[in-house]
Order: sequence, then structure tokens, then C-alpha cells
Amino acid sequence: AVVSTQSTGTDRQKVMMQVVQELCKRPGLNKTGFDMPTIYIPSLANEKQRCVNQIEDVCRDIDKSIAHTLQSILNTLDKDCDVLVEKIDEALATDAASGKHNVKAYSWWLLFQTLGYGMLLLLITQFIFSILSPSMLSAVTDEQTTQLVFQTIQPVRQLFALIPEENKYFIFGAILGVNLLCFLLAKILSRTKPRLTSRIKKLHMARRKKLLETIKPKQSDMYAKYLAQCAE
Repeated sequence: AVVSTQSTGTDRQKVMMQVVQELCKRPGLNKTGFDMPTIYIPSLANEKQRCVNQIEDVCRDIDKSIAHTLQSILNTLDKDCDVLVEKIDEALATDAASGKHNVKAYSWWLLFQTLGYGMLLLLITQFIFSILSPSMLSAVTDEQTTQLVFQTIQPVRQLFALIPEENKYFIFGAILGVNLLCFLLAKILSRTKPRLTSRIKKLHMARRKKLLETIKPKQSDMYAKYLAQCAE
């Protein structure tokens, strides 16, 4: 039975009691304790109704709820777009900084590796040719090659000849220590930072472009339409 179709107050009271009884039997139907307005579809009522139809109030409440939800969603969408763009910019900036750091690290690695292997090569060269005479080298190669080799290493031999005999072992040890230090510095200073792959960077750029050129303009357009609708 519908309350609006009852002709007498007694019948309407009976219908309301039936509704209350049903709600009491099924407490799960009314957990929120909301007010139940009197609503009915006027086109289905054949007689003049005595109950006030509150369906317009319900429709207005629904419109307000939808408008509030829509405004909240649009505001959240705008903030989320800004946050995503900021995160993408941070990731790209961090990757660029990592790239500069890695170039500097590789430069330090190349410098100290060159110094380390250069000094090691000097020590090995001096050691070999200190025990290798021109006659021994001529036994395995021709005279012209022997002269070329000894002329090439002559500056190195003259440099080591300037070192006093009693200090040679100390100087060799110092050079070996500096050599090891160069390799250690090359290892420490050449530590690199992780970089984004080309695919990830392209994906970030595409997402940033879509956020700025597609989603945010659509959000602004929808918000403008929403405000225009509210003003009507």
C-alpha cells in the first residue's frame, strides 16, 4: 500500500505502521537513520492527494550532492595533475644531475687510471732495461730496432739515473705507493649513479605532455562548464 493513495487518515496511519514494522524487522535497511521523505510519482495518482509530495526536495538534494562530488573530483584532478607533473620533473632533473655526476666520475676514473698505469709502465720499463743490455736485445732483433728502443726509453733512464743509489728503493716504493693510491682513487671517485633508460625517459615525457596538453585543458573546460551550469 502507498500512503498517498489512502483516502482516510486511519488507512494512512496503518500503512505507516506497516512501514515501521518492516524497518524494525530488518534493522539493516536503516543503518544510517536517515529521514524518509514522503515522495510519490504524481502521474500515477488518480485522486487529489492530501500528503505533501517531497520529491522536489529530494531531487534538489541529489543535485547538490552530485554538484559537490563533481566539484571535488575536478579539484582533485587538477591537484593530481600538478603533483604528477612535479614528480616527473623531479625524476627528469634527478636523471640529468646523475648524468653530469657520471661524466665527472668517468673523467676522474680516466685521469687516475692513466696516472696509475703510466707510473706502473715507467717502473716496469726501468726494471726491464736495467737488466737488459743492447747486446741482449740485438740477439732477438736487428740493430736498427735496438737503437730505436733505447733512444725511446733514454729519457726514462736519464730520469732514474738522477736518483741517488741509496734512495732508489725508497723512490721506487714511493712511486709504487702513489700508483696504488691512484688506482684506489680511481675506484672511489668513479662510482656512478643510476640513470633512467631511454624508454623510461620517453615515457615520462609523453606522460608529462599528455597531462599538460590534454588532461589539464579538459579539466579546465569541464570546470568552466560546471560553473556555467551552477550559474544558470
